[in-house]
Amino acid sequence: MRIVAGVDWSDEAFAAVEQIGLLYRPEEVVLVHGVDLGMFQSPLVAGVFNVQGYDDFRQAMIDAGHQAVERCRTLLPAEIPSIRTLCEVQHPAAFILDSAAAVKADLIAVGTRDHSRMTEVFLGSVSHRVVLHAMVPTLIVKGKARPIARILLAVEGREDAIRLQTWLTSHPFKNPVAVTILSVVPSLQMVNEHLMVGTRSWSEEIKQQAEQVVKDTAQALAGPSFTVSTDVRLGDPVTTLCEVGQSYDLIVVGSHGRKGLERFLLGSVSHGIVHRAPTSILVVR
Repeated sequence: MRIVAGVDWSDEAFAAVEQIGLLYRPEEVVLVHGVDLGMFQSPLVAGVFNVQGYDDFRQAMIDAGHQAVERCRTLLPAEIPSIRTLCEVQHPAAFILDSAAAVKADLIAVGTRDHSRMTEVFLGSVSHRVVLHAMVPTLIVKGKARPIARILLAVEGREDAIRLQTWLTSHPFKNPVAVTILSVVPSLQMVNEHLMVGTRSWSEEIKQQAEQVVKDTAQALAGPSFTVSTDVRLGDPVTTLCEVGQSYDLIVVGSHGRKGLERFLLGSVSHGIVHRAPTSILVVR
């Protein structure tokens, strides 16, 4: 398993790197730092503004970046066979995504600060952009790194459950974990009252289907690596998953491939959980 970790000098980045070592036994970790010079990213811009000491400023930022990745290297377990570092003058999010594609990463790990959804959409953040545009599963670490013992696996349907089950079995965690497989069926209260005629039987049918999906997923996962339980609830999926997730170490959720403005306008369960859940999240694509 090859993991790319986006790093800087923040506590959140250090937590993300530490979490990798607690969660997996990767064959390789690539620590990536994009040196962000802001509006002075290009020497031409610096020249136009006649910035005194630009070269010294640029080199100091690069040196600080190298120090950051070397600091993160010390946070990883010594038994990891290969640890590489990449540090270049690049926009951080783009550099993380490009590096993940170049090394054919199985997973991207990033730490995140507490931003509101609107703040992240309009001002942007590295973690937000990585989650939005990543083509591989993404681990978003919130708070301090900690051992992972209890996992909430959120499934939205059979196709989603199969994708999540395949990822978990092909990329095993470092230690055995207890997994609760949860499917949340939207309640009738979320449906316009004029459209509710004839929907009660539909709701019961959907709930029965959800129960079958979590049961099948539990049977597929059951084994030495996973102690499995199941749960099906009625309610708003994002709200319910975030409330239930408070007592878990990690939430695992699937992404259905929406990107950019489409995801912001249409919304998605995974995107809502990323912004509202209090615990770390693994988004599987």
